[in-house]
Amino acid sequence: MKIETRKSFCRFCHANCAIEVDVADNRVIAVRGDASNPLFGGYTCCKGRQLPAQTHHASRLLSPRKRLPDGSSQKISSEKAFDEIAATLRTLIHRHGPRAIASYNGSYAFQNSTALPLARAFHTGLGSPSYFTSVTIDQPAKSYMWARFGSWGGGWHTFRDSDVVMLLGNNCFISHYSPPGGVPPFNPVRRLRDAQARGLKVICVDPRRTEVARAADLHLQIRPGEDPTLLAGIIRIILEEGLHDREFCAENIQSLDALRDAVADFTPEYVARRCGVPIAQVLAAARMFARGPRGVVSSGTGPELAPHGTLTEHFILTLNAICGRCYRQGEVSAIPRIFLPPVPRKAQVHSPKPLWGEGFHPSRIRGLTALAGEMPTPTAADEMLLPGAGQIKALLCVGGNPVVAWPDQVKTHRALRALDLLVCVDITLSATAKLADYVIAPQVCLEREDATLLSDWWYEEPYAFYTEAMVTPAGDVVNEWEFFWELARRLDIPLDLPGGRLPLDKKPTTFQVLEMITAGARIPLAEIRAATRAGGRIFEGAEVIVQAADPENRGRFHLAPSGVADEIRTLRGDTAAEGGGADASGRSYTHLLVSRRTGHFFNSSGHHIEALRRKGAINYAHLHPDDLQALRIESDGLIEIEAENACIVGVALADRTVKPGVVSMAHCFGDVDSNRENVREKGSSTNRLAMTDKYFDPITGMVRLSAIPVNLRPLPDTRAYQDSGVRTDCGSAVPG
Repeated sequence: MKIETRKSFCRFCHANCAIEVDVADNRVIAVRGDASNPLFGGYTCCKGRQLPAQTHHASRLLSPRKRLPDGSSQKISSEKAFDEIAATLRTLIHRHGPRAIASYNGSYAFQNSTALPLARAFHTGLGSPSYFTSVTIDQPAKSYMWARFGSWGGGWHTFRDSDVVMLLGNNCFISHYSPPGGVPPFNPVRRLRDAQARGLKVICVDPRRTEVARAADLHLQIRPGEDPTLLAGIIRIILEEGLHDREFCAENIQSLDALRDAVADFTPEYVARRCGVPIAQVLAAARMFARGPRGVVSSGTGPELAPHGTLTEHFILTLNAICGRCYRQGEVSAIPRIFLPPVPRKAQVHSPKPLWGEGFHPSRIRGLTALAGEMPTPTAADEMLLPGAGQIKALLCVGGNPVVAWPDQVKTHRALRALDLLVCVDITLSATAKLADYVIAPQVCLEREDATLLSDWWYEEPYAFYTEAMVTPAGDVVNEWEFFWELARRLDIPLDLPGGRLPLDKKPTTFQVLEMITAGARIPLAEIRAATRAGGRIFEGAEVIVQAADPENRGRFHLAPSGVADEIRTLRGDTAAEGGGADASGRSYTHLLVSRRTGHFFNSSGHHIEALRRKGAINYAHLHPDDLQALRIESDGLIEIEAENACIVGVALADRTVKPGVVSMAHCFGDVDSNRENVREKGSSTNRLAMTDKYFDPITGMVRLSAIPVNLRPLPDTRAYQDSGVRTDCGSAVPG
């Protein structure tokens, strides 16, 4: 057997680590980090090293499946599946209009550079606003709050150039997710260690003593959901002590005094008491960050999943702005983004430009609207269940698993079953795919060519990689872009991309599609492909220098736009109760459940791979040992975790890194039938405890998926539970 080694990049998660791939007889034999890569230096994670198992796993779908009336499924050719799906879509469009056709593009859709642009083009050509992605589940404010606040043309400081960073709820060693200014996801441990060796100071804010918290210079083990409270207090300290950049504020900020008044009641004493941290730490964090002199605040998804997530992101932007943490004229700008057309980066504020509200596609749910052309996913299930004009009748689900990802699992399951058509593009029969009328089998990453378009949004260096396919697909599988192209061809829907309209009479190549997506890029795709045949590279000289501001520019950051002062008052009026607080009816709770990630799974992906399951298949409910003792719960024992609307079963685990009063569980585990009998195998979905009709953000629709008030009880093996009239055990509240 002759083994050939080829270079590519991993697409198991968003990091796009450079890898070497051993191939023999059209099979992937092994994957390892590429030590010659100038950016990654040989780094890859345990998930990426399991790409051979993902590619050749026995459970992988190698042909489409069609659901039969009795609930079973049978193989069907992709051509016949597309014919039948298109015919059903045509009927639904005729009866109910284009809006009845929706798509959800999950985390795995983001790993394929062609998937989302084709999905958007499909919706635009069809005239349907019902376009949903995972962005509006966990971090909509990161994408849209700049449109309320304003943005800096030269970009905020990056991790590379910072003297101090404040990381809120971002355990980048495990999540491999890099928000703007966070530790880069490629070899994050080395990156942080090297930065600290040159003098970087790290402030970590997290209810858990995470891997990042243990490496930080200062860890504030905050009470869950109090990130905006802490930030308001830090802003107050900085303004009161005159530690802000006064010159920058005078030139680029409006409503500073209004913000100062709004946070006046967030005194250090109040903030420390409410957040559950020493007052000395609050003061130290404010002064350490303000004295920088360069640095940035950033957050993971956790704080945005909690109440007031949008306000948290607003305060992050505020803190960066009042300290002047942005690149000035003559400096190298942040994040070069070489796959996008060249746009001058200028040392000036771009004034806010709202991307939601009046004039944008309205949702029928909770007064929400589209966000930059994307409908809020927390409304999707309601849009399927609410009768009338605009009701969603069909869902095209690409690389996502709504059953374990969308808030309110019970409602989600009911909504998916109510659809006239559910189509999933998935490599296995996931919890959602098992409900689908058709499951389309896609290529996995090593079977398709691609470019690092996704990570182009956070690479601090002008780095790029175009990879060819490592092996030829063995089966009736398609690239995700082909899914939308095949349907568009049958329905005569135009597909417009930046480079023009895709032909429907002759199928283009993947490279041609990527060329049209990246039309006008600073470095043409063909040039990147030719230059990276031997692996990804940093394109020297492709850095972007910040130019002088336009003399006529009058842009200003809006620190207190409409609604912000009111939300700050609401935040200040929240009762900072002991334990888990209380719900709207006054019922008290003892704990707050927070989200976490596992290093060996990527959301709901990878759970079927045995080598990854051996690293931990149980979705433990991590609790401080003192809490276990007080509640008479044994470590590794079953517990009932009850929230306002539902309950789930968990497996308790003593963990001293968790703050007392906190339960820490990973998301995207479980299935609709998770219960005490199978919880150690499947886990439980914490999204079942989320409520879409309460505790939601009025702009983004973001619902509370972390810092959820809960009560805990030991769960004897024989205990049965009734929920909403459904005869079932606790945690299994979905009828068959």
